[in-house]
Amino acid sequence: MSEADIRAERIKKLALLKKAGMESYPSDSHRDVTNADVRDSFETLEKSGKKIHVGGRIMSLRGQGGIVFADMFDGTARLQAVFQKADMDEKSFELFSNAADIGDFIEVMGTAFKTKRGEPSVKVEKWRMLSKSLLPIPAERFGLKDEEKRLREREIDILTNPETRAIFERKARFWQSARDFYRARGFLEVETPVLETTPGGADARPFITHHNALDIDVYMRISCGELWQKRLLIAGYPKVFEIGRIFRNEGQSREHLQDYTQLESYEAFSDAKAGMKFVQELYRYIAKEVYGKYTFEVGGHTVDFADDWKRIDFCESLEKEFGINPLSCSEKEAIQAVRDAKIEYGEALNKARAVDHLWKNLRKKISGPAFLTGIPVYLEPLAKRSSENPETVERIQVLIAGSEVGKGYSELNDPLDQRARFEEQQKLRDKGDEEAQRLDLDYVRAMEYGMPPAFGFGVSERLFAFLENKPAHETQIFPLLRPRQ
Repeated sequence: MSEADIRAERIKKLALLKKAGMESYPSDSHRDVTNADVRDSFETLEKSGKKIHVGGRIMSLRGQGGIVFADMFDGTARLQAVFQKADMDEKSFELFSNAADIGDFIEVMGTAFKTKRGEPSVKVEKWRMLSKSLLPIPAERFGLKDEEKRLREREIDILTNPETRAIFERKARFWQSARDFYRARGFLEVETPVLETTPGGADARPFITHHNALDIDVYMRISCGELWQKRLLIAGYPKVFEIGRIFRNEGQSREHLQDYTQLESYEAFSDAKAGMKFVQELYRYIAKEVYGKYTFEVGGHTVDFADDWKRIDFCESLEKEFGINPLSCSEKEAIQAVRDAKIEYGEALNKARAVDHLWKNLRKKISGPAFLTGIPVYLEPLAKRSSENPETVERIQVLIAGSEVGKGYSELNDPLDQRARFEEQQKLRDKGDEEAQRLDLDYVRAMEYGMPPAFGFGVSERLFAFLENKPAHETQIFPLLRPRQ
Protein backbone atom coordinates (compact mmCIF):
# COMPACT_ATOMS: atom_id res chain seq x y z
CA MET A 1 0.00 0.00 0.00
CA SER A 2 1.36 3.41 -0.92
CA GLU A 3 1.95 6.18 1.60
CA ALA A 4 -0.94 8.11 0.07
CA ASP A 5 -3.28 5.13 0.46
CA ILE A 6 -2.20 4.63 4.09
CA ARG A 7 -2.80 8.29 4.83
CA ALA A 8 -6.26 8.12 3.28
CA GLU A 9 -7.16 5.08 5.42
CA ARG A 10 -5.96 6.82 8.58
CA ILE A 11 -8.02 9.90 7.83
CA LYS A 12 -11.05 7.61 7.69
CA LYS A 13 -10.14 6.44 11.21
CA LEU A 14 -10.43 10.02 12.42
CA ALA A 15 -14.11 9.75 11.55
CA LEU A 16 -14.40 6.54 13.58
CA LEU A 17 -12.92 8.27 16.62
CA LYS A 18 -15.18 11.29 16.21
CA LYS A 19 -18.27 9.08 15.88
CA ALA A 20 -17.31 7.30 19.10
CA GLY A 21 -16.97 10.64 20.88
CA MET A 22 -13.18 10.44 21.31
CA GLU A 23 -10.99 13.40 20.44
CA SER A 24 -8.13 12.67 18.07
CA TYR A 25 -5.92 15.54 19.31
CA PRO A 26 -6.91 16.51 22.87
CA SER A 27 -4.97 19.27 24.61
CA ASP A 28 -4.67 17.48 27.95
CA SER A 29 -3.13 14.25 29.18
CA HIS A 30 -3.78 12.35 32.40
CA ARG A 31 -0.42 10.59 32.40
CA ASP A 32 0.90 10.56 35.97
CA VAL A 33 4.00 8.40 35.66
CA THR A 34 6.66 7.85 32.98
CA ASN A 35 7.31 4.48 31.41
CA ALA A 36 10.81 4.46 32.89
CA ASP A 37 9.42 5.06 36.38
CA VAL A 38 6.94 2.23 35.92
CA ARG A 39 9.72 -0.16 34.99
CA ASP A 40 11.93 1.04 37.85
CA SER A 41 9.23 0.59 40.50
CA PHE A 42 7.34 -2.22 38.81
CA GLU A 43 7.24 -4.72 41.71
CA THR A 44 5.85 -2.11 44.10
CA LEU A 45 3.18 -1.03 41.61
CA GLU A 46 2.26 -4.64 40.84
CA LYS A 47 1.83 -5.51 44.52
CA SER A 48 -0.20 -2.39 45.28
CA GLY A 49 -2.62 -2.82 42.38
CA LYS A 50 -2.60 0.97 42.04
CA LYS A 51 -4.21 2.33 38.91
CA ILE A 52 -1.80 4.36 36.80
CA HIS A 53 -2.01 6.50 33.69
CA VAL A 54 0.82 5.96 31.21
CA GLY A 55 1.25 6.72 27.55
CA GLY A 56 3.46 7.14 24.54
CA ARG A 57 3.77 6.46 20.85
CA ILE A 58 2.72 3.01 19.65
CA MET A 59 5.85 1.42 18.22
CA SER A 60 4.40 -2.01 17.53
CA LEU A 61 1.01 -3.76 17.53
CA ARG A 62 0.38 -7.49 17.59
CA GLY A 63 -2.35 -9.91 18.54
CA GLN A 64 -5.77 -10.80 17.29
CA GLY A 65 -9.22 -11.66 18.45
CA GLY A 66 -9.76 -10.73 22.08
CA ILE A 67 -6.24 -9.54 22.92
CA VAL A 68 -3.88 -6.89 21.51
CA PHE A 69 -0.34 -6.02 22.63
CA ALA A 70 0.97 -2.48 22.08
CA ASP A 71 4.52 -1.30 22.80
CA MET A 72 4.46 2.37 23.86
CA PHE A 73 7.48 4.69 23.86
CA ASP A 74 7.30 8.00 25.74
CA GLY A 75 10.91 9.11 25.33
CA THR A 76 12.01 7.57 28.63
CA ALA A 77 11.42 3.85 28.00
CA ARG A 78 9.21 1.34 26.26
CA LEU A 79 6.31 -0.25 28.08
CA GLN A 80 3.88 -2.90 26.92
CA ALA A 81 0.15 -2.24 27.17
CA VAL A 82 -2.14 -5.27 27.02
CA PHE A 83 -5.69 -4.76 25.72
CA GLN A 84 -8.03 -7.66 26.56
CA LYS A 85 -11.68 -7.56 25.57
CA ALA A 86 -12.60 -9.33 28.81
CA ASP A 87 -11.05 -6.56 30.96
CA MET A 88 -12.43 -3.57 29.04
CA ASP A 89 -15.61 -2.05 27.76
CA GLU A 90 -16.25 -3.96 24.56
CA LYS A 91 -16.87 -0.85 22.48
CA SER A 92 -13.64 0.72 23.73
CA PHE A 93 -11.72 -2.43 22.82
CA GLU A 94 -13.26 -2.55 19.35
CA LEU A 95 -12.51 1.15 18.81
CA PHE A 96 -8.84 0.59 19.67
CA SER A 97 -8.66 -2.43 17.36
CA ASN A 98 -10.23 -0.52 14.47
CA ALA A 99 -8.80 2.99 14.92
CA ALA A 100 -5.31 2.66 16.46
CA ASP A 101 -2.16 2.37 14.37
CA ILE A 102 1.58 2.18 14.83
CA GLY A 103 2.73 5.77 15.26
CA ASP A 104 -0.26 6.98 17.28
CA PHE A 105 0.23 8.61 20.67
CA ILE A 106 -2.13 7.05 23.21
CA GLU A 107 -2.78 7.12 26.93
CA VAL A 108 -3.94 4.12 28.95
CA MET A 109 -5.23 3.60 32.47
CA GLY A 110 -4.68 0.28 34.16
CA THR A 111 -2.60 -1.78 36.59
CA ALA A 112 0.90 -3.20 36.46
CA PHE A 113 1.17 -6.94 35.81
CA LYS A 114 3.47 -9.46 34.18
CA THR A 115 2.46 -11.52 31.18
CA LYS A 116 2.94 -15.27 31.04
CA ARG A 117 6.31 -14.59 29.42
CA GLY A 118 7.30 -12.38 32.35
CA GLU A 119 7.11 -9.06 30.47
CA PRO A 120 6.37 -6.05 32.72
CA SER A 121 3.14 -4.61 31.30
CA VAL A 122 0.04 -2.57 31.99
CA LYS A 123 -3.34 -4.31 31.92
CA VAL A 124 -5.51 -1.72 30.19
CA GLU A 125 -8.94 -0.75 31.53
CA LYS A 126 -9.38 2.49 29.56
CA TRP A 127 -7.55 4.26 26.76
CA ARG A 128 -7.54 7.61 24.93
CA MET A 129 -6.11 8.83 21.70
CA LEU A 130 -3.65 11.70 22.27
CA SER A 131 -2.50 12.22 18.69
CA LYS A 132 -3.57 10.27 15.63
CA SER A 133 -0.69 9.76 13.18
CA LEU A 134 -1.54 10.12 9.50
CA LEU A 135 1.77 8.98 8.01
CA PRO A 136 3.31 5.57 8.71
CA ILE A 137 6.65 5.32 10.50
CA PRO A 138 9.06 2.70 9.12
CA ALA A 139 9.52 -0.56 10.97
CA GLU A 140 12.30 -0.15 13.54
CA ARG A 141 14.26 -3.11 12.28
CA PHE A 142 14.53 -1.41 8.89
CA GLY A 143 14.44 2.30 9.72
CA LEU A 144 15.23 4.92 7.08
CA LYS A 145 17.87 3.64 4.65
CA ASP A 146 18.05 6.52 2.17
CA GLU A 147 20.72 8.93 3.47
CA GLU A 148 19.01 12.11 2.28
CA LYS A 149 15.68 10.99 3.75
CA ARG A 150 17.43 10.26 7.05
CA LEU A 151 18.78 13.81 7.16
CA ARG A 152 15.60 15.43 5.85
CA GLU A 153 13.26 13.53 8.19
CA ARG A 154 15.60 13.43 11.14
CA GLU A 155 12.74 13.11 13.63
CA ILE A 156 11.88 9.69 12.18
CA ASP A 157 15.52 8.65 11.96
CA ILE A 158 15.95 9.47 15.67
CA LEU A 159 12.71 7.70 16.55
CA THR A 160 13.52 4.45 14.73
CA ASN A 161 17.31 4.34 14.90
CA PRO A 162 18.78 3.95 18.41
CA GLU A 163 22.27 4.74 17.08
CA THR A 164 21.16 8.13 15.74
CA ARG A 165 19.34 8.88 18.98
CA ALA A 166 22.47 8.05 20.98
CA ILE A 167 24.61 10.43 18.87
CA PHE A 168 22.60 13.46 19.92
CA GLU A 169 22.46 12.38 23.53
CA ARG A 170 26.27 12.19 23.44
CA LYS A 171 26.42 15.57 21.72
CA ALA A 172 24.46 17.12 24.58
CA ARG A 173 26.94 15.57 27.04
CA PHE A 174 29.81 16.82 24.86
CA TRP A 175 28.81 20.46 25.25
CA GLN A 176 27.78 20.02 28.86
CA SER A 177 31.15 18.52 29.76
CA ALA A 178 32.91 21.46 28.08
CA ARG A 179 30.71 23.87 30.01
CA ASP A 180 31.41 22.05 33.28
CA PHE A 181 35.16 22.15 32.58
CA TYR A 182 35.17 25.91 32.14
CA ARG A 183 32.87 26.70 35.03
CA ALA A 184 34.94 24.57 37.39
CA ARG A 185 37.91 26.80 36.49
CA GLY A 186 36.16 30.06 37.24
CA PHE A 187 35.15 31.13 33.72
CA LEU A 188 32.09 33.34 33.24
CA GLU A 189 29.74 32.21 30.47
CA VAL A 190 28.66 35.14 28.28
CA GLU A 191 26.53 35.87 25.22
CA THR A 192 27.83 38.21 22.53
CA PRO A 193 26.09 39.63 19.43
CA VAL A 194 25.21 37.41 16.49
CA LEU A 195 24.49 40.40 14.22
CA GLU A 196 27.50 42.65 13.62
CA THR A 197 28.23 45.74 11.57
CA THR A 198 31.84 44.57 11.14
CA PRO A 199 32.38 40.80 11.12
CA GLY A 200 35.66 39.80 12.75
CA GLY A 201 37.61 37.18 14.62
CA ALA A 202 38.19 34.83 11.68
CA ASP A 203 39.19 34.57 8.03
CA ALA A 204 35.83 33.73 6.52
CA ARG A 205 33.10 35.03 4.19
CA PRO A 206 30.05 36.17 6.18
CA PHE A 207 26.34 35.98 5.48
CA ILE A 208 24.78 39.41 4.94
CA THR A 209 21.25 40.41 5.94
CA HIS A 210 19.31 43.65 6.36
CA HIS A 211 18.27 45.18 9.67
CA ASN A 212 14.94 46.83 8.90
CA ALA A 213 14.61 48.87 12.10
CA LEU A 214 18.03 50.51 11.66
CA ASP A 215 17.90 50.32 7.86
CA ILE A 216 21.44 48.98 7.61
CA ASP A 217 23.08 45.83 6.28
CA VAL A 218 24.53 43.63 9.01
CA TYR A 219 26.54 40.42 9.07
CA MET A 220 25.98 37.09 10.79
CA ARG A 221 28.97 36.53 13.01
CA ILE A 222 31.84 34.37 11.76
CA SER A 223 33.38 33.78 15.20
CA CYS A 224 31.90 33.14 18.61
CA GLY A 225 32.33 36.71 19.78
CA GLU A 226 36.14 36.80 19.65
CA LEU A 227 36.51 40.58 19.51
CA TRP A 228 33.58 41.07 21.89
CA GLN A 229 35.02 38.66 24.43
CA LYS A 230 38.38 40.41 24.32
CA ARG A 231 36.56 43.68 24.99
CA LEU A 232 35.21 41.95 28.09
CA LEU A 233 38.80 41.31 29.19
CA ILE A 234 39.33 45.05 28.79
CA ALA A 235 36.18 45.51 30.90
CA GLY A 236 37.79 43.59 33.75
CA TYR A 237 36.41 40.07 33.46
CA PRO A 238 39.49 37.80 33.76
CA LYS A 239 37.96 34.60 32.31
CA VAL A 240 35.09 34.39 29.83
CA PHE A 241 33.71 31.81 27.43
CA GLU A 242 30.80 31.34 25.06
CA ILE A 243 29.20 28.36 23.36
CA GLY A 244 27.13 29.61 20.45
CA ARG A 245 26.20 29.46 16.80
CA ILE A 246 28.40 30.98 14.08
CA PHE A 247 27.82 31.34 10.34
CA ARG A 248 30.24 31.17 7.41
CA ASN A 249 29.09 31.55 3.83
CA GLU A 250 31.60 29.09 2.41
CA GLY A 251 31.89 25.61 0.94
CA GLN A 252 30.49 22.45 2.45
CA SER A 253 32.48 19.27 3.01
CA ARG A 254 32.90 16.35 5.39
CA GLU A 255 34.46 18.78 7.89
CA HIS A 256 32.89 22.14 6.99
CA LEU A 257 29.38 23.51 7.52
CA GLN A 258 27.89 26.95 7.05
CA ASP A 259 26.25 27.23 10.46
CA TYR A 260 27.52 25.37 13.48
CA THR A 261 28.26 25.59 17.20
CA GLN A 262 31.56 26.96 18.42
CA LEU A 263 33.22 27.28 21.82
CA GLU A 264 35.53 30.25 22.40
CA SER A 265 37.25 31.30 25.62
CA TYR A 266 39.64 33.98 26.80
CA GLU A 267 41.78 33.99 29.92
CA ALA A 268 43.65 37.09 31.05
CA PHE A 269 47.22 36.79 32.32
CA SER A 270 47.82 33.59 30.35
CA ASP A 271 49.47 32.75 27.02
CA ALA A 272 49.73 30.05 24.35
CA LYS A 273 52.41 28.15 26.25
CA ALA A 274 50.23 27.78 29.34
CA GLY A 275 47.25 27.27 27.04
CA MET A 276 48.64 24.02 25.65
CA LYS A 277 48.28 22.33 29.03
CA PHE A 278 44.79 23.81 29.40
CA VAL A 279 43.70 22.48 26.00
CA GLN A 280 45.12 19.01 26.66
CA GLU A 281 43.13 18.83 29.88
CA LEU A 282 39.97 20.07 28.13
CA TYR A 283 40.11 17.45 25.37
CA ARG A 284 40.95 14.64 27.75
CA TYR A 285 38.14 15.67 30.08
CA ILE A 286 35.57 15.71 27.27
CA ALA A 287 36.76 12.34 25.90
CA LYS A 288 36.56 10.68 29.29
CA GLU A 289 33.26 12.24 30.36
CA VAL A 290 31.41 11.53 27.10
CA TYR A 291 33.02 8.30 25.89
CA GLY A 292 34.86 6.87 28.87
CA LYS A 293 38.05 6.46 26.83
CA TYR A 294 40.96 8.37 25.29
CA THR A 295 41.65 6.41 22.09
CA PHE A 296 39.62 6.93 18.92
CA GLU A 297 39.65 5.76 15.32
CA VAL A 298 39.09 8.81 13.12
CA GLY A 299 39.16 8.66 9.33
CA GLY A 300 41.86 6.00 9.15
CA HIS A 301 43.93 7.57 11.95
CA THR A 302 44.34 6.28 15.50
CA VAL A 303 44.27 9.15 18.00
CA ASP A 304 45.11 8.71 21.69
CA PHE A 305 44.48 11.83 23.74
CA ALA A 306 46.35 10.32 26.68
CA ASP A 307 49.60 10.33 24.65
CA ASP A 308 52.11 13.14 24.88
CA TRP A 309 51.07 15.81 22.40
CA LYS A 310 53.89 16.56 19.96
CA ARG A 311 54.79 20.06 18.79
CA ILE A 312 55.12 20.57 15.05
CA ASP A 313 56.78 23.69 13.65
CA PHE A 314 54.87 25.15 10.70
CA CYS A 315 57.80 26.61 8.77
CA GLU A 316 60.18 23.71 9.34
CA SER A 317 57.52 21.22 8.18
CA LEU A 318 56.76 23.09 4.95
CA GLU A 319 60.42 23.62 4.11
CA LYS A 320 61.13 19.93 4.63
CA GLU A 321 58.16 18.84 2.50
CA PHE A 322 58.06 21.45 -0.28
CA GLY A 323 61.49 23.10 -0.19
CA ILE A 324 60.30 26.63 0.57
CA ASN A 325 60.51 28.70 3.73
CA PRO A 326 57.14 30.43 4.34
CA LEU A 327 58.91 33.36 6.00
CA SER A 328 61.49 34.15 3.31
CA CYS A 329 59.94 32.85 0.09
CA SER A 330 58.40 35.21 -2.44
CA GLU A 331 54.76 35.13 -3.48
CA LYS A 332 55.81 33.70 -6.85
CA GLU A 333 57.77 30.88 -5.19
CA ALA A 334 54.86 30.01 -2.89
CA ILE A 335 52.41 29.84 -5.78
CA GLN A 336 54.80 27.75 -7.84
CA ALA A 337 55.18 25.31 -4.95
CA VAL A 338 51.41 24.81 -4.95
CA ARG A 339 51.47 24.09 -8.68
CA ASP A 340 54.47 21.76 -8.39
CA ALA A 341 52.67 19.78 -5.70
CA LYS A 342 49.62 19.52 -8.00
CA ILE A 343 47.37 20.96 -5.31
CA GLU A 344 43.97 22.05 -6.56
CA TYR A 345 42.87 25.57 -5.71
CA GLY A 346 39.78 27.48 -6.70
CA GLU A 347 40.66 31.09 -6.03
CA ALA A 348 43.34 33.52 -7.12
CA LEU A 349 46.41 32.86 -5.00
CA ASN A 350 48.46 35.30 -3.00
CA LYS A 351 51.35 34.25 -0.79
CA ALA A 352 49.21 33.68 2.28
CA ARG A 353 46.64 31.54 0.45
CA ALA A 354 49.35 29.55 -1.33
CA VAL A 355 51.16 28.76 1.92
CA ASP A 356 47.85 27.82 3.51
CA HIS A 357 47.14 25.36 0.67
CA LEU A 358 50.57 23.79 1.11
CA TRP A 359 49.99 23.30 4.81
CA LYS A 360 46.51 21.81 4.36
CA ASN A 361 48.01 19.28 1.97
CA LEU A 362 50.78 18.37 4.42
CA ARG A 363 48.63 18.08 7.53
CA LYS A 364 46.62 15.16 6.07
CA LYS A 365 49.47 12.84 7.08
CA ILE A 366 49.50 13.85 10.76
CA SER A 367 47.43 11.70 13.13
CA GLY A 368 48.12 13.66 16.31
CA PRO A 369 47.14 14.75 18.78
CA ALA A 370 49.73 17.47 18.27
CA PHE A 371 50.15 21.23 18.48
CA LEU A 372 51.11 23.23 15.41
CA THR A 373 53.34 26.20 16.28
CA GLY A 374 55.49 28.83 14.57
CA ILE A 375 52.84 30.23 12.20
CA PRO A 376 53.84 33.35 10.17
CA VAL A 377 52.39 36.70 11.21
CA TYR A 378 50.72 37.19 7.82
CA LEU A 379 48.53 34.15 8.47
CA GLU A 380 47.26 35.36 11.83
CA PRO A 381 46.30 39.03 12.30
CA LEU A 382 44.98 38.63 15.85
CA ALA A 383 47.81 36.81 17.64
CA LYS A 384 50.79 38.25 19.50
CA ARG A 385 54.18 38.12 17.81
CA SER A 386 56.65 35.60 19.15
CA SER A 387 59.40 37.09 21.30
CA GLU A 388 61.79 34.49 19.83
CA ASN A 389 60.93 35.26 16.20
CA PRO A 390 58.75 38.33 15.55
CA GLU A 391 57.93 37.05 12.05
CA THR A 392 55.82 34.33 13.67
CA VAL A 393 52.99 34.42 16.17
CA GLU A 394 52.31 32.60 19.42
CA ARG A 395 49.53 30.49 17.95
CA ILE A 396 48.73 26.85 18.56
CA GLN A 397 46.48 24.62 16.53
CA VAL A 398 45.29 21.20 17.60
CA LEU A 399 46.07 18.59 14.95
CA ILE A 400 43.87 15.49 14.94
CA ALA A 401 43.46 12.90 12.19
CA GLY A 402 44.93 15.04 9.45
CA SER A 403 43.02 18.20 10.25
CA GLU A 404 42.94 21.20 12.57
CA VAL A 405 40.43 20.77 15.37
CA GLY A 406 40.90 23.75 17.65
CA LYS A 407 42.99 26.93 17.65
CA GLY A 408 44.36 29.25 20.29
CA TYR A 409 46.94 32.00 20.71
CA SER A 410 48.52 34.59 22.90
CA GLU A 411 46.20 37.45 22.13
CA LEU A 412 47.59 40.55 20.47
CA ASN A 413 47.12 43.43 22.90
CA ASP A 414 49.22 46.09 21.18
CA PRO A 415 46.65 48.44 19.56
CA LEU A 416 49.15 49.97 17.13
CA ASP A 417 50.32 46.57 15.88
CA GLN A 418 46.69 45.41 15.70
CA ARG A 419 45.67 48.39 13.57
CA ALA A 420 48.63 47.87 11.22
CA ARG A 421 47.72 44.21 10.71
CA PHE A 422 44.08 45.05 10.12
CA GLU A 423 45.18 47.54 7.47
CA GLU A 424 47.28 44.87 5.76
CA GLN A 425 44.25 42.56 5.79
CA GLN A 426 42.14 45.31 4.26
CA LYS A 427 44.63 45.63 1.41
CA LEU A 428 44.18 41.91 0.71
CA ARG A 429 40.40 42.41 0.67
CA ASP A 430 40.77 45.28 -1.76
CA LYS A 431 42.69 42.92 -4.05
CA GLY A 432 39.85 40.39 -4.00
CA ASP A 433 40.54 38.19 -0.95
CA GLU A 434 37.02 37.90 0.49
CA GLU A 435 38.21 35.98 3.55
CA ALA A 436 40.69 38.61 4.73
CA GLN A 437 39.66 40.43 7.89
CA ARG A 438 38.19 43.93 8.06
CA LEU A 439 39.48 46.96 9.90
CA ASP A 440 37.45 47.20 13.11
CA LEU A 441 38.13 50.66 14.49
CA ASP A 442 35.81 50.20 17.48
CA TYR A 443 37.83 47.20 18.61
CA VAL A 444 41.12 49.03 18.10
CA ARG A 445 39.80 51.96 20.16
CA ALA A 446 38.79 49.55 22.95
CA MET A 447 42.31 48.09 22.92
CA GLU A 448 43.77 51.56 23.37
CA TYR A 449 42.23 51.66 26.85
CA GLY A 450 44.52 48.76 27.72
CA MET A 451 44.03 45.02 27.31
CA PRO A 452 45.74 42.45 29.54
CA PRO A 453 47.88 39.65 28.08
CA ALA A 454 45.60 36.69 27.47
CA PHE A 455 45.19 33.25 25.95
CA GLY A 456 42.25 32.74 23.61
CA PHE A 457 41.02 29.39 22.35
CA GLY A 458 38.28 28.14 20.06
CA VAL A 459 36.98 24.73 19.01
CA SER A 460 33.85 23.88 17.07
CA GLU A 461 31.53 20.91 16.91
CA ARG A 462 33.96 19.48 14.35
CA LEU A 463 35.70 17.92 17.36
CA PHE A 464 32.51 16.02 18.19
CA ALA A 465 32.18 14.83 14.59
CA PHE A 466 35.77 13.59 14.70
CA LEU A 467 35.21 11.71 17.95
CA GLU A 468 32.13 10.11 16.38
CA ASN A 469 34.14 9.41 13.19
CA LYS A 470 31.32 10.78 11.06
CA PRO A 471 30.89 13.63 8.55
CA ALA A 472 29.98 16.88 10.26
CA HIS A 473 26.50 17.12 8.72
CA GLU A 474 25.56 13.69 10.08
CA THR A 475 26.25 14.89 13.62
CA GLN A 476 23.99 17.94 13.25
CA ILE A 477 20.51 17.25 14.48
CA PHE A 478 18.85 19.13 11.57
CA PRO A 479 21.46 19.88 8.90
CA LEU A 480 20.66 22.43 6.22
CA LEU A 481 19.42 20.84 2.98
CA ARG A 482 18.04 22.12 -0.29
CA PRO A 483 14.21 22.33 -0.25
CA ARG A 484 12.35 19.41 -1.79
CA GLN A 485 11.82 19.90 -5.50
